[in-house]
Amino acid sequence: MQTLEQALAMIKRGTDEILPEAELIKKLNKNRPLRIKAGFDPTAPDLHLGHTVLLNKLKQFQDLGHDILFLIGDFTGMIGDPTGKNETRKPLSPEQVQQNAQTYQQQVFKILDPDKTQVMFNSTWMSKMSASDLIQLAAQQTVARMLERDDFSKRYRSGQAIAIHEFLYPLIQGYDSVVMQADVELGGTDQKFNLLMGRQLQENRGLEAQVVLTMPILEGLDGVKKMSKSLNNSIAIDSPANDMFGKIMSVSDSLMWRYYELLSFRPWDDIEKLQQAVNQGENPRNIKVALAKEIVARFHSQQLAEQAYQNFTQQFAKGQLPNDITEMVLEIEHDIPIANLLKQAGLTTSTSEALRMLKQGAVKIDQVKVEDSQLKLQVNTTHIYQVGKRKFKKITLKNKV
Repeated sequence: MQTLEQALAMIKRGTDEILPEAELIKKLNKNRPLRIKAGFDPTAPDLHLGHTVLLNKLKQFQDLGHDILFLIGDFTGMIGDPTGKNETRKPLSPEQVQQNAQTYQQQVFKILDPDKTQVMFNSTWMSKMSASDLIQLAAQQTVARMLERDDFSKRYRSGQAIAIHEFLYPLIQGYDSVVMQADVELGGTDQKFNLLMGRQLQENRGLEAQVVLTMPILEGLDGVKKMSKSLNNSIAIDSPANDMFGKIMSVSDSLMWRYYELLSFRPWDDIEKLQQAVNQGENPRNIKVALAKEIVARFHSQQLAEQAYQNFTQQFAKGQLPNDITEMVLEIEHDIPIANLLKQAGLTTSTSEALRMLKQGAVKIDQVKVEDSQLKLQVNTTHIYQVGKRKFKKITLKNKV
């Protein structure tokens, strides 16, 4: 049984802000399960490790005996979250939202206990709201207050359009907290305005206001920009074990500690001991291996984590090819430039990236570095193509009939 001090220390680890902390302590002292809310708009079908920063915190609340309310914003997803955007987002279709929502449910239970998690959809109550109800909700906030939001303010000052429906997004997110009777709501630091809206709307209804807990935004593999699939710097939680292990090993030694802080379940005392070991001469690579094993085991299994480590060691320490190279066939009408081949095969996101990797000497064919960026590959050939340290494909080129 955790003491209040121990529970608070667990909750505060890796947290950016608790608003207000005194109210959280008061709620924890009630000795009843708190209703912990977190909402996700199903705007993309894949969750990555950046999303798990918040999910891990939910898991900690769950382990402390609190009730987790996992909200899928199937209604707000059709509005489009304007947070951090410099232009109006295109709304998702109902079909896209439902498809992505199903994937979300499958993935979050790799972290949360499904038997102790209540999955909710805000279309359940929002679809029943009349036009009159929506007007009454909108009347609880002013345009001036909305323009206090940093992204809205910047867009307004620069003359960029702000659609009226975008103002509804934080109001509906706040109204969700009213309906769900949330005691605590979690979100990223970029969601602070929306989270505080929930407090205000609850107070307007005479309800006890929720405590807001913000979590940091995890940097991606580049160590600079936030982890994002669109920025090609993310690690999907459903990615293969070998790929996940290799990507974690690719992060810088300094970023490794950030990942330990926000992604690892190790006690903080253990992490401090690892830092001391590095300061005393331990190879950071060994510490990174421990992190990679922990995370891969969480989303796959301990056995696959050990196997991924062995594969990584063989592949990079001994220069061997991995055992699970994807095979594919490309149909072409004539000889194809290497940059176009790499793009079509999905080994790079664009031909410009392919040319950049060729210039860096990061492209190999059958383990031989490609020196000629204008090289053309012939039809009816099969080779193993490699880009960087982790991307491999065995590609057969065939004549397009």
